[in-house]
Amino acid sequence: MNHLDLKLDRAAGISLAEQIRRGIVGAIEGGVLVPGARLPSWVDLAVQLGVARGTVKTAYERLSDAQMVVSSRAGGTRVAGHTAVLRPITGNTTSIDTDLRSALYQHFLPGPAVFQMGVPASDCFPVSLFARLRSRAAREEVDAPATYPDPRGEYELRREIAAHLALSRGVECQPSQIFISAGFSGALGIVLRVLQAEGRKAWVENPGFLLSRRALEISQLTTVPVPVDEEGMDVSYGEAYAPDAALALVTAGQQAPLGPTLSLARRVQLLEWARRADAWIIEDDYLGELQLRRRAAPALASLDRAGRVIHIGSFSKTISPSLRLGFAVVPANLVSRFEEVVACFASAPGPAVQMATAEFMREGHYMRHLRRMKRIYATRSNALLAALEARGFEAYPAGLAAVVRLPDGADDTTIAREAYAYGLAPAALSGMYCSPSTQRSGLLLGVATAIERQLPNACDRLHHLLREFS
Repeated sequence: MNHLDLKLDRAAGISLAEQIRRGIVGAIEGGVLVPGARLPSWVDLAVQLGVARGTVKTAYERLSDAQMVVSSRAGGTRVAGHTAVLRPITGNTTSIDTDLRSALYQHFLPGPAVFQMGVPASDCFPVSLFARLRSRAAREEVDAPATYPDPRGEYELRREIAAHLALSRGVECQPSQIFISAGFSGALGIVLRVLQAEGRKAWVENPGFLLSRRALEISQLTTVPVPVDEEGMDVSYGEAYAPDAALALVTAGQQAPLGPTLSLARRVQLLEWARRADAWIIEDDYLGELQLRRRAAPALASLDRAGRVIHIGSFSKTISPSLRLGFAVVPANLVSRFEEVVACFASAPGPAVQMATAEFMREGHYMRHLRRMKRIYATRSNALLAALEARGFEAYPAGLAAVVRLPDGADDTTIAREAYAYGLAPAALSGMYCSPSTQRSGLLLGVATAIERQLPNACDRLHHLLREFS
């Protein structure tokens, strides 16, 4: 290994683990490392290169997956006797980086990473209770006659959701207007298929949730980025630049990722535009009623009198994303079309998980759980903001996240990627903007996974990374 010269470029758009992997592959293919040659332990190489141990371990595991090296407890890591021929890597490396992030989650983190977005606090969920409900529902499903389930979703769950929305979100609807889906993305896919707006324009928030924007683009809509300020989506901007849009996708309750609530004036303006333009509003009820600093505003759909709002919610942030359980509340005049589409293309998830969730709601456990989690999340949010302020960060709360502002030009994507090796999972704010010209640099730190006892070390590590890469 003395002849192996690994050069790492921390400013490159390629992760350090991938640079290490490529360097070793080059040495093998160039004959510098011969079959059987022993590589240093990933701990020793990490010290030598000045990187996290997890970064080297990731590179070694990818080499092992490609059959370039073999590892054993007695012999360590050695170059394989007959190394696989690797295709040269050309063009975009996005797929490689995505695979690396998945591998880091899988191999290095025992559960949700600190600061991870989009997941609830698994350490506070009534696991035994919900497991009992699921077990009972699974037994009943197996014992029942073999029939096709209702593709719209189990009536019991739709009834409980309708009751819950009336109490917590101000939405008056019938169970027949509710369609159960595989999470938010499943509901969005059904909605786009029903609306059939291919070739037309769609307003999207800038910044906003990347996967939702991509879903619209895949569905052949032209997305129109609409700026977000302290009152939420700037409806006047949308009316000026794309008055003929077919739809608007908006997180009215708590804008993702910046956090403001769409003001009443803009809600009225948005609804009036949709009525006048014969357009649709897809309301992503991101975080629902999990408003930590004041009473949650009613859903946008609660103000809709013209039947232009399609309300989408899920249980991913409140129970678990592993349920893959979401729902769409649709205007009465679209019910028959939704019934046709779900019957043909998108049946609801299995009955057992639906029935367990329905009972969880019917017995009052869901509301008690939400009240408890709001208190816990508020405490964690305050503790996180205090820890960040103590270390000189400029941060502010945004729903179930803290937004850390970074200097213009700071590479938040590299910082976020390197943080994975330390068991941290901040999200880069710049990637949520629609174009480089509007990007702002920052980090989104999830509150749900920011457990108080972990904050000192986590914030210290983050501070170290910011000094290194800013």
